[in-house]
Order: sequence, then structure tokens, then C-alpha cells
Amino acid sequence: MRRALRLGLLVLAACSGGIKTPETIPVAPGVLPAIPAAIAPPVVDTSAKPAAGGGEAGPALVAADWPLTQRVKSVAGEHAMVVTSHPLASDVGVDILRRGGNAVDAAVAVAFALSVVHPVAGNIGGGGFMVIRTRDDTVRTLDFREAAPSGATRSMYVDSAGNVLASSLTGPLSVGVPGTVAGLFEAHRRFGRLPWKALVAPAVLLARDGHVLDGVRSRQIGREAERLARFPASRAQFLVNGEVPPAGTRFVQSDLARTLQLIADSGSQVFYHGSIAELIVQEMAGGGGLITRDDLARYRVKWRDPIAIGYRGYTIYTMPPPSGGGVTLAEIVNVMEGYAPLPPFGSARLMHLQTEAMRRAYADRNAYLGDPDFVEMPLSRLLSKSYAARLRADIDPQRATPSPPAGGGHSEGTETTHFSIVDAGGSAVSCTTTLNNDFGSAVTVTGAGFLLNDEMDDFMTAPGKPNLFGLVQGEANAIAPGKRMLSGMTPAIVLDPAGRLFLVLGSPGGSRITTAVYQVVSNVIDQDMPLPTAVAAPRLHHQAVPDTLHLELEGFVQASIDSLEAMGHKVTAWNYKTEVNAIGRAAVGWIGVADPRRGGGAAGY
Repeated sequence: MRRALRLGLLVLAACSGGIKTPETIPVAPGVLPAIPAAIAPPVVDTSAKPAAGGGEAGPALVAADWPLTQRVKSVAGEHAMVVTSHPLASDVGVDILRRGGNAVDAAVAVAFALSVVHPVAGNIGGGGFMVIRTRDDTVRTLDFREAAPSGATRSMYVDSAGNVLASSLTGPLSVGVPGTVAGLFEAHRRFGRLPWKALVAPAVLLARDGHVLDGVRSRQIGREAERLARFPASRAQFLVNGEVPPAGTRFVQSDLARTLQLIADSGSQVFYHGSIAELIVQEMAGGGGLITRDDLARYRVKWRDPIAIGYRGYTIYTMPPPSGGGVTLAEIVNVMEGYAPLPPFGSARLMHLQTEAMRRAYADRNAYLGDPDFVEMPLSRLLSKSYAARLRADIDPQRATPSPPAGGGHSEGTETTHFSIVDAGGSAVSCTTTLNNDFGSAVTVTGAGFLLNDEMDDFMTAPGKPNLFGLVQGEANAIAPGKRMLSGMTPAIVLDPAGRLFLVLGSPGGSRITTAVYQVVSNVIDQDMPLPTAVAAPRLHHQAVPDTLHLELEGFVQASIDSLEAMGHKVTAWNYKTEVNAIGRAAVGWIGVADPRRGGGAAGY
């Protein structure tokens, strides 16, 4: 299976022409910045081959006991593929495709199924972004991000001493107007093939009849049991006699089943104008939340122009603001495109350059990005190759560049979920949805059975203060009524140099989403890794503020870490925070890889 994918990738990398990519700079020997020598770590993993995408000959440098190399699994499918954060949701998606549905139909069914089987992040009480590439090669992006209620104010989460209040993270006051149901309904209206009711039906059955809770989901509930227990409807929904349900429990959600049936019968209307809207408003009024009937009735999804990034002949399509992920990804790859050949994976030389590119991209994200309906952004400059060249020229090849002590952006929490879909006709969907924190606000709508987001914490809740995930707010992302909060979500679709679908991917992980997506793309294109290896490889992350280089625990060889510290990087280890669920073109059909860091699954046929 891996051999088939490698052959497919090598063939694709050899293709040329067929699609014009934006401002692609040819890689020419002798005109690019030199890459410094560094302490050469010992060779540990000899499985990697010289890169087809510009990599320097040499083995990947991965710690010998890195566990994900053995844990990663792939699934092959000749016709179609679905990869999600839960195997049951992946099965739902494949069943829809087998019944004649297209990628958007499957996306709708998967999203609703995830609201049942993956409640830590799957949702109808949150929002997200969707990138769609249809079989006629048209790419569209759909913004169904949450919005601030009309009663929101700039300083609503700050006390008299200027401290950020916990109400931005837990409870009804933290909730933004949900967009998921409107987004799914609009995607289906525009591109769906099967009846809407048929797409919601699998989720209704999963909620009504129950499903067997696995260990991953049981542990997720356990980590947030205290927060969930604060709210009666959440306690009733997720705890059994006040205790965490163990793995193997049949998890039945009757209230959610009734809500999903109403949505199946009446579409998004019932959620934003009907009985479900009334239950949301009652929940808000009873707990001090701000969302009104008018807020729900006024919510609209937005079709936006995708960001297209040219990278070594490939084209990456992703989301524009209010997702900050696309612009940040563009800056990283534009800076890195100027280095060739690239050093081996895991070497201090490569990690230093990637860190410095990330540092600069996140500094810009933090300073400039926000809701385009509210702020002016210099997108043409930030996305240009010439600007990337200026950023690259500022990188010291021998030393880390200190980040400024303040200023910065903001991103949603780690409890987001991503799914990737390719149908038998070659259409693709890359979709990321979120509740923000684990189980969002921890508030379940009484009588409706679904969790509400805590996305208001994604705004600038207090100038100069970090959010739950360490990002410091930027002025462009200040709270305003009706405004959409900045996001790190980076759903992406990659085309090969011949214009053929090549990769579909994305991830949860808050501020770490964009760097995870970049690294998997680079691992495949630059390091010639098979997709399972590219997804399982250890990851690094730098977000400008705080000035810390995060490395996945026990993933990289010590000599590389020592060299990075000698260059002036402050290095710290962190556990698995991201989950890249990806599909790649294989020699025959598709290969799906659910990130082994969490409990997802791939299914195809």
C-alpha cells in the first residue's frame, strides 16, 4: 500500500504544466540563500528517500522510539475516501458515497454524525470552514464561522483591574452565534445531490439508538467532567449518575436525536427561527448569555474567494480570513520555497528555518488579521512572493530571531475536528469545524441535547493578555457585535503540477493547526514521504508569542535539539495537540490516513 502511494507521488512530482499557480518562483541553483551547516545528528531512521520536491539527499532524523511510526495506519480506496475523527462518522460518509451521494453530501452526513459520536468537538452549536473542489476544477470556500451577539461589547470579559474573566471560556456568556447548521444547509443547497433528510438520518439513528463509547471519547469526557457537571443539561447528557461513562457504555442521546430529527425535517429554518432557536434563547436568558432570537435570525453564511498558494509547482487552496490559517500557511510556504535544496527532515538546519518562517508568519497573523467585514488587511502584500523574500532575507541562518515581547493574535482551542472527503467523481471537501475549548462552553441546551461553543474567547478579550492557548490578542480581532472571531482553522486542498487533485487535509489544534498542515504538505512534497509517514512524523510549532519552540515529546533526536538551543531557540516539549486527517492520490485511487495522535478512522471503497 505504501509502495503504491510512493510510486503515485513520484509520478505526480514528475508531472509538469497544466495549471498556473500564483506567483510561483522557480527554484534555481545559485540564486537562493545558503543554508548553514549545523551539528549533524546521528542517522536513526534510514527509511526516507531523497526528496522529489527539492529536498537534500539524506535520511529523516526521527527518534528511534518515536511511537507513531508503528501506530499509523492507512486505508486504500480505488474510488472514494473519507477520513474523520471517528470511525463511525467515516463509515457514515462512505455509505452516503456508495448510495450515489457526492463529496458535499458525505460532508453534511459526516458533520452531523460527528455531533453525536465526537461531542468534544463535533457540533451543531459551533461553526467552521469548508473548502470544496468540484469535478469541474472549481474551488469554493464557505465561511460558517460563529459571530458575536448584538449585545457583545469590547470589554465584556475584563474586570475593573483589567484581568480576563473566566466567563470568556465557560458558561453562556462565552457563546457566539452558531453557524454549523446554516453552513451545512447552504453547502447542500448549492452542491448536494441526495435529499437533505437522508443525510441527517444516520446521525438521528446514532443519537436515538446509541453507539458504543470508545476509550478516546470516555477519556475526553473524563478530562472535562468537572466543567460539564456545572450545568444540569450537560451533566445529564454526558455523565451517568455523576460519573464518567466508561469505554463500552452504550451512549444514547435522546434529546439530541429529537433535535436532529427536527433539522432533518425542516432544515436550518428550525434552528435559526423555530423551536430550536427558542430553546437556545431560553438557555441564554437563564444563564446570562447574550444570544437573542434576532441574533439567530440574522446569521448568514458567506461564500468567499479561496486563497491559492503556489509551492514548487503545486497549488494549495485554503481559507481566507476570518480564518487566519490560510494567510499564515501562505507566508510559511512562501518563505520556505526560497530554500533549496532543503535539509533532511528533523535536522537542526531545517527545523531552524521552519521555526523562523513560522515566527514571522504568526507575527503578521497576530498584527493584521481579523474579520474582513470589519477590518482592512494588507492581504496582497502578505501573500506575495516578494514580501516572503524580504522576510527570508531577515532570517539569520545561524541564530534564532527573538520575537517581540507583546502583540499578537488569537486562535481557537484544540477541540476542533477536521474531515477530508473525495468522491468517485473526483470532487473533494476539506472541512474543519470547532466548539473552541473541549466541549465548548460546557453548556448543553436544555431539552435540545447539543453543546454550545465558547468562541467568544477567540476575540481579543483583553489587550496584551494571552488567551487560554497562549496567543496574545491583536487589535484587528477586537470584539464587536456581529463580528466573526479570527480562527486558526486551515482546511486545504492541494493540486499537483498537472492540476490534478493531490492531497486533501486539515487538522484541529488551535494555533497549532496551520503549522501541522504545513508540515504534512512539506513532508510529502519536499521530503518525499509516503502519506502515512508524513502524517505520523513528529511536529514542531512556533507562534511568535510566546517565544517558544514546541517539539512533540520524544520525536526528534537529541543532537538536533541541542543544536537548536545553541542557536538561541527556547525549546520545550508538548504532547499531541493536532490531528491531520488526510487523503492522498495513490497509483490507483486514494489513500486515507487518520492521524494516529487521536481516535479517528479512514474508510474507502
